[in-house]
Amino acid sequence: MRVLVLGGTTEASQLAALLAGRSDIDSVLSFAGRTKTPLAPPIPFRVGGFGGVEGLVSYLAQNRIDVLIDATHPYAERMSRNAVLAAGRARIPLIALSRPAWRPEQGDRWTQASDMAEAVALLGSEPKRVFLTIGRLQLEAFAAAAKHFYLIRAIDALDPAPSLPHHRVISGRGPFALEVEERLLREEKIDVIVTKNSGGDATFAKILAARRLGLPVVMVERPASATREALHDPAEALALILRHGEAPAPRGV
Repeated sequence: MRVLVLGGTTEASQLAALLAGRSDIDSVLSFAGRTKTPLAPPIPFRVGGFGGVEGLVSYLAQNRIDVLIDATHPYAERMSRNAVLAAGRARIPLIALSRPAWRPEQGDRWTQASDMAEAVALLGSEPKRVFLTIGRLQLEAFAAAAKHFYLIRAIDALDPAPSLPHHRVISGRGPFALEVEERLLREEKIDVIVTKNSGGDATFAKILAARRLGLPVVMVERPASATREALHDPAEALALILRHGEAPAPRGV
């Protein structure tokens, strides 16, 4: 049985570890290529896009993929949409694997934003020191609020540099320790955190640190596509893959 995993997340890596070494499954993990130095998985992998829905359909057919796994980031809206359309065209099962969203608890000071433009507006008119942990693709939205100072955390160096007059970039790859996050927020005199509701444990320490310090968090909500039904446990995804392997779906493009 041939399986394609659309990855780039912790859950995708965990599923790859479960697939590694299995003689009954031939699997490939696909990275979008947004991170320059992805951690090499224990199964064959590829890096880069497919060329939209048509390209993904072609890849599925040429490689005789039996099951498609969407384990992309909750905010990879276009890729998830393409996966749904391509799996339908190829008439193969699609399994969504995603981490559950974070939920506010007592002591949290969250303000929900529907998108990045609303997150920018919610920062207000008074200059603030803002901790941005949103990835690199939407940083330019904050050029509309250039009066703030932005501490930006990214996995890779940002090239080109953001066109924000007052900013500093620090590098880091989760998981992050609570004590380290709390110290960072204190030392940088952060007034507010802006983040996506990525879920998972790797970056949750900043939320715990904000709770301890009583700091507000602007939480950018997940896109509508990320609210569809999904598995949260890679072991459950593997079990479903095996069930599909017992009775393969009809193929076609």
